[in-house]
Amino acid sequence: MTYLLRRLPLSRLLLLCGLVVVIGISVTALAFALGTGPTPPPKPLADAIHDALAGADGEPVQGISANIQLTDHLLEGANLTSGGGEGSGGGALLSSPLVTGGSGRMWVAKDGRVRLELQSEKGDTQVLYDGHTVSIYDASSNTLYRYTIPPHEGAGDSSGSEPTTADHEAPSVAKIEEAISRLDHVNVSGATPTDIAGQAAYTVRVSPKESGSLIGGGELSWDAANGVPLRAAIYPSTSSSPTIELAATSISYGPVAASVFEFTPPSNAKIEEIVLPKQDGSSADSSTHTGEHPHVTIDGQGITSVAVLESKTKEGADAKQTSSATEEGLQKIKINGIEASELPTELGTLLSFERSGVRYLLAGAVSPAAVEAVAKGL
Repeated sequence: MTYLLRRLPLSRLLLLCGLVVVIGISVTALAFALGTGPTPPPKPLADAIHDALAGADGEPVQGISANIQLTDHLLEGANLTSGGGEGSGGGALLSSPLVTGGSGRMWVAKDGRVRLELQSEKGDTQVLYDGHTVSIYDASSNTLYRYTIPPHEGAGDSSGSEPTTADHEAPSVAKIEEAISRLDHVNVSGATPTDIAGQAAYTVRVSPKESGSLIGGGELSWDAANGVPLRAAIYPSTSSSPTIELAATSISYGPVAASVFEFTPPSNAKIEEIVLPKQDGSSADSSTHTGEHPHVTIDGQGITSVAVLESKTKEGADAKQTSSATEEGLQKIKINGIEASELPTELGTLLSFERSGVRYLLAGAVSPAAVEAVAKGL
């Protein structure tokens, strides 16, 4: 069954948001264990990046295997199970280790295939990427989510040909310095020597120059010898502790068997094909939008902007009952006299309400007050 975002209950949409955040970190963060190895010598950031990319005689890593620990406080304290019970969308949301955190394993093949496996009491959660499709199996709801990446958004060549030496040639220090200098909207730290998972590594921190966002910054660590990312974390603006961090107790490099990336869900699993809406950059009045596809606009600029998704609501009592049940546990507020459901987190705010046959979903890395102000102006 195919679901556009406009048809997803808010609780499942929140789960999807959590999955997207974790997948993005998972692809780049592979291990984190302090105090077990040597530290590299101090270097300027551009030199540390260049030397790591040029390491290992220019040969790419053949594969990565790691034991991991995911910590996720994004929805900590959110009451999403009220009125829904264990089988509700909110119950599945809170029981998924992708959202609540968990331990597990991760593998990355030389050709870019990825498998992330997180364990929980109610069954493992599997995340697989084959270069074309992201597949996520959530055992707590026995649901397989699939998203096929459009061709123009692909992560690389899918022809299966072996990369050439030129494909792995490290950019010069000058080019790296030039690229860093173009990062006008963020502060970039130097390369801090450290040791992660027994590997000599460097860590860099990036934080927004613009104030007003709930995102305080992010950190990325990489292996000083081969440039493999070893740790990633996202920090809120209100705390020195990360909201989301992927950690591992061990890591090893070497070929990964093709069978590792094979996964077959249970025969009775529900399958949901996710189709993301395209952003509409037109300046037409949103009140006149009548198309079948969701209408996406951006209010503001930069990291403090708020995304607004408008879509037609389903008709009938069943649709209203489903919407009410899945949003019952969320915080309720009033937007120009209309009841809205709101989820504030350490990194941003989600808000949803319906008016005159249109469902509005707003999201931004800003405070609830900032999102509410945009909603009141719609």
